[in-house]
Amino acid sequence: MKKTRILLSKVGLDGHDRGVKVLAALLMKEGFEVTYLGLYNTPEMVVASALEEDVDVIGISFLSGEHLTLTPKIVAEMKKQGLKDVLLIVGGIIPAVDEEELLKMGVEKIFRGSLVGEVVAYLNQCFARA
Repeated sequence: MKKTRILLSKVGLDGHDRGVKVLAALLMKEGFEVTYLGLYNTPEMVVASALEEDVDVIGISFLSGEHLTLTPKIVAEMKKQGLKDVLLIVGGIIPAVDEEELLKMGVEKIFRGSLVGEVVAYLNQCFARA
């Protein structure tokens, strides 16, 4: 069975990456193929890497409050590059009042302070993994 490929990244000036590193390690332990891009990426860098790595999912961690500014840029770049079948998920410190707007932008799922098990369960459901 093909492993689900996930690209995780931080974008903008957000320099806090402990949580996304823990998520990456635990997703790998669960059998996902994970690429973590690290800090200070641009939307263009994220999408270019997603194309290069042929991923199924792009996951962005936001702890800086830039989610409403950077997410539309990521979505626009995904559309520009033809990544219509790649899921975009976001997580981190995201106020509940911003969830609806993020979903309207094209985000598939928002994880606000979620446990890794919730992320794994969601991805398993999306990709019919047992």
